[in-house]
Amino acid sequence: MALRAQDRFIWDATVTLEALGAADVALWSWDPTADRLRLTGAARRLGLSPLAPECSSAAVRALSMPQDRALVEEILRIQAPGAEIGARVRMRGGDACIWRGVWLEDGVRAAGVIVPETKFAASEQDALTGLLDRRSFVSRAREQLQAAGDYTLVVADLDRLRRLNEALGHERADLVLAALGSRLAAAFPPQAMLARVGEDEFAVLAPASVPEPAEMMRRAMEQPLRVAGFDIFPTLSIGAVAAEGGADAPDAAELLRRAELAVESAKSAGRGGAAAYGRSLESDGLSRLAMESDLRGAIGRGEIVPFFQPVVRLDTGAIAGFEALARWRHPRRGVLTPEEFLPLCEEMGLLVELGAHMMQAAAQQLAAWRGAHRAAGEITVSVNLSTGEIHRDHLLEDVGALLADTGLPRGALKLEITESDIMRDPERAAVILRQLREAGAGLALDDFGTGFSSLSYLTRLPFDTLKIDRYFVRTMAANEGSDKIVRSVINLGRDLSLEVVAEGVENAQMARRLLEIGCHYGQGYGYAPALSAQEAEVYLNESYADGAAPVKARG
Repeated sequence: MALRAQDRFIWDATVTLEALGAADVALWSWDPTADRLRLTGAARRLGLSPLAPECSSAAVRALSMPQDRALVEEILRIQAPGAEIGARVRMRGGDACIWRGVWLEDGVRAAGVIVPETKFAASEQDALTGLLDRRSFVSRAREQLQAAGDYTLVVADLDRLRRLNEALGHERADLVLAALGSRLAAAFPPQAMLARVGEDEFAVLAPASVPEPAEMMRRAMEQPLRVAGFDIFPTLSIGAVAAEGGADAPDAAELLRRAELAVESAKSAGRGGAAAYGRSLESDGLSRLAMESDLRGAIGRGEIVPFFQPVVRLDTGAIAGFEALARWRHPRRGVLTPEEFLPLCEEMGLLVELGAHMMQAAAQQLAAWRGAHRAAGEITVSVNLSTGEIHRDHLLEDVGALLADTGLPRGALKLEITESDIMRDPERAAVILRQLREAGAGLALDDFGTGFSSLSYLTRLPFDTLKIDRYFVRTMAANEGSDKIVRSVINLGRDLSLEVVAEGVENAQMARRLLEIGCHYGQGYGYAPALSAQEAEVYLNESYADGAAPVKARG
């Protein structure tokens, strides 16, 4: 029997939107030619409402969590018709979502769906203890660590589980593990994240508000219990690692690896041992070999990139420029800071290659900002010359060619050199610095006050900027000596007609004090940490719109 026209169900736009919203699903379409991503459906629930109904690729990158930006780039990368897209991405203020899609037959646009990860994920709980399982713990910890603050990750390994299995059997030994999981859950407040991360391993990620999590863990779990007529006296080998949350937080999986490395160190001291993670634990492990292997080619693969920390005029609050700082976007360990890989770069002879790469990438980014934003015409970018780089072959030619290629005006690219590097050969350094200045580079003396053996050299070197070491800035309120050094450097800079930049500005009080004693510029966490290129551009636009870069009231 034929259906009547009124019996047919028509999927109109309203019904489609209602269905997508009810299912917590959004549709997306990406047109790279027009630089437009269009969204329809449950944008608010997925954390995508700031982007809906359409946005540019820069907006998507800026809203995504820093550790997921590489995945966003992969989604937006033009591919052949029929190529499939699949990625797990989290936006600021939203839960993790699965992006699925395909490049369409014409090969110039892609489309797909966005669904909450929970729609696909299985249970997050460990069946035996009710705590998070390892996969879910790493996923949630990765998200938690994006919030600023201090954290401690503690891993406890139950000693002699094998003997428990032999004496009690696996089922009864499982009762011991279940009881320990219950004790752990009862001991910690809700803000601590708890998990069973291995057969006999438990983990806690605790914020600073939870005091002494390792001792709390030991007190809770090392209490006697009776199972099947046996008195059990559990002991733990405990490893701990500290981490600072925020945009540059280490990856959760890497933190867990470090804590487990500390557990192995604790076990070597016997039952009930404890150890904190330190770099010395890496010295004889395969981790260092893996890091060396990963580091080879990391620059060429585009994994080591400049992040940008704002330099701000203290009198007006306007952004004067950025300092480019190297960050390694490691494919497994997350974003690594220079302290974690520069020593290895030096050992492997990669500092020259890294320095040239950073200078080129930073200059090109500055040129792009200047071309795209009329108001950015006066900003500069500073790049650190690594140890010995001032004396490397072809530095002068490379700087001249880079300035010519990018079209940057004189002084827009600043090269920062440390005192100690100059003092290796002051006469030769003076000649090279004058040549760099003539080629069009600005010159900054970094970490001033920490190592210059003779101020007479300063009058003979063509610097235009002095940078006060952050230690003196951070301690000048409590240390009279530091305050005198800061004031002396500022007065010296004024007498020599040099701009002075104070590093380590952590709050408005520091900024006001520096301005009172005549400092020109400030940079530090009080304004912003080192930002990715996309975040720095957003910060730049917001500061222009607001008229000044924001500074924290207190550190």
